Amino acid sequence: GRRGPVSPGAPRAERGPAPLPRRRRPAAAAQRRAPQSGRSGMASPSERGLPPRGGFSHCFIPVYRFQENADPQKTAFLLRKQWALYSVTPLYKFSSGKLREYARLLGAFIAAERHKGLAVQVGVDLDIQVTFSSLPDLKGSEQDHAAMLVQLSSRSSVSPKNSEEKLMWSGWFCCVSGDDLSENVPEDFTCLPLFLANGAESYVAIVGSWFQKTFDCRFRRLAISPLNLTWMAAMWTGCKVEKNASATELVFSVPCLPQPLDISYAIHPEDAKALWDTVQKTPGEITQEEVDLFMDCLYSHFHRHFKIHLSATKLVKVSTAIASAHCDGIIKFLQSKYLIGVLMLLTELAISQIQ
Repeated sequence: GRRGPVSPGAPRAERGPAPLPRRRRPAAAAQRRAPQSGRSGMASPSERGLPPRGGFSHCFIPVYRFQENADPQKTAFLLRKQWALYSVTPLYKFSSGKLREYARLLGAFIAAERHKGLAVQVGVDLDIQVTFSSLPDLKGSEQDHAAMLVQLSSRSSVSPKNSEEKLMWSGWFCCVSGDDLSENVPEDFTCLPLFLANGAESYVAIVGSWFQKTFDCRFRRLAISPLNLTWMAAMWTGCKVEKNASATELVFSVPCLPQPLDISYAIHPEDAKALWDTVQKTPGEITQEEVDLFMDCLYSHFHRHFKIHLSATKLVKVSTAIASAHCDGIIKFLQSKYLIGVLMLLTELAISQIQ
């Protein structure tokens, strides 16, 4: 039989490292729709059982792949920054061998937009440099296309020519274990369904506009539902972290109030993991039932102390030692060894939005 749940304040049992989680597929799953693109000729997905739209089909975090094939120093700049999430339909006629040419064309496009008065920093004479580069380590499988980084840097026209450029904006495309999409599109299309941006939204609009015109793709903001936030809370709680790791924090929004009110629920990471260990039936796999039970135990503990029903509120943010995620589609990566695993989940959400 299943062990009874413990309260978040109970002592933690001594256990080995947490297994890498993977979600079991539901017995009856909804069929996905074909990707939407500005260009016709997209292949329809094959007849296969897939999870309902907007949910995770599997939650396996391949730490070993990142540690073996990637240098954490090369991706350290991605950590501890807030990234806005977008989904992107497949890119038509994109070539990874033309990154230098793309940088030149995008730079010319930005200059033209500034001349029209549409770009940010209007009235300031800035020399904007565009850089495209490949991030080949950010892959979940051999079929995934290498991630691509776009950076905008500036130097004022009054600054010395040898002065250091200032990074203004960064954005990157990636696909981590996105076989469900890449296997079902023609060869002329490149699948990089997840886009992450750090910087002014006005630059996202300009860069996105150029990509849409050049590669016939479409950008959409990618929100994270409360249901998927609960999955992230459960999965990240089960990961092995350092003893001095930060607390697990859940933020809830209270509806139907004249003024916005958020409730922050902080749990010691060892207590949260001890609770999860009593809930999880099969090491390495997670089910919706287990996620629901995990959250119900947290809700019951909170109600016992504060007489507040968190089930009547909306979960809007999850923060753990692994990463933090907000329902508005904002992510912050905190540990490089789990970067690939988190990107896998986000890739799946992006694919579910464009199919």
